[in-house]
Order: sequence, then C-alpha cells, then structure tokens
Amino acid sequence: MDSSRWTSVDLALLVLRVGIGISFVFVYGWDKMAGGPGTWADLGRTMEIFGITFWPTFWGFMAAATEFVGGLCLLLGLLFRPVLGLLLVVMTVAFSSHLAAGEGPWHATEMATVFVALLLTGPGRYSVDAYFRSSTVSGEAERV
Repeated sequence: MDSSRWTSVDLALLVLRVGIGISFVFVYGWDKMAGGPGTWADLGRTMEIFGITFWPTFWGFMAAATEFVGGLCLLLGLLFRPVLGLLLVVMTVAFSSHLAAGEGPWHATEMATVFVALLLTGPGRYSVDAYFRSSTVSGEAERV
C-alpha cells in the first residue's frame, strides 16, 4: 500500500480516537468523577448483577476513573491497548446492567465494537505510543 493510504488511515484513527476520547472524558467520565462518593456508590452497585456486593464506592470510582482517564489516554493514544481492555470491561458491565434493567444496551455494544476494532488496528502513527515506539527503535528513548 502506498504511504498516502497509510497516512489517511492514521489520520482517520486520530479523528476517531480524539472524538471518542473527548466523549469519554467530558460526557461520561467527568460527571461521574465530579459526582463524588454518592455517585460512585450508586454506580458501583451495578456490580451486584455479578454477585459483587462489597465496596460499591470503590467499584464506582474505578468505573468513573476508567472512563475519565481512559478517555484521556484514548485521546492521546497513550497505553492504548491496556486502556481499551479496561474500557471493554466497563462496557461489559454497562451492557449487563442496562440489559438487567430492561433498558437498551446498544450504546455499550456500539462502544465495545469500536474498542475491539481499535484494539485490532492500534492507535495509528499520530499517537504517543507510536512516538515512544519510534523513539525506542531509533535508540532515542534509551538515553532518557
């Protein structure tokens, strides 16, 4: 494939990462993080559908932090695949809780599908991970 094709794919991955990252930071993560312990406990109680009834505030905080920090990492292309793995766990819980409540689980399904596709493609050339990978290959990162 010619280099212009790869450039357009990398640019498309950047646009996708930035758009979804901003959504997870500001639409999902920030409200849950700012909500504090009461919001975290309510969110963490969704783990009860898996039989996990202890520490709901902890689980809620972890979900909120994953969406907020994960959104930032997604936006930057930093720790890309590990973060997507964590976001997939959150989407699995969201899917299950919406389904158990008789609500539509489709948003969680759509996001999980996007995350799996991004896991398969990687963050693209325009990402922090790609920068560090290229620095390591050229030997620049070893001097740090």
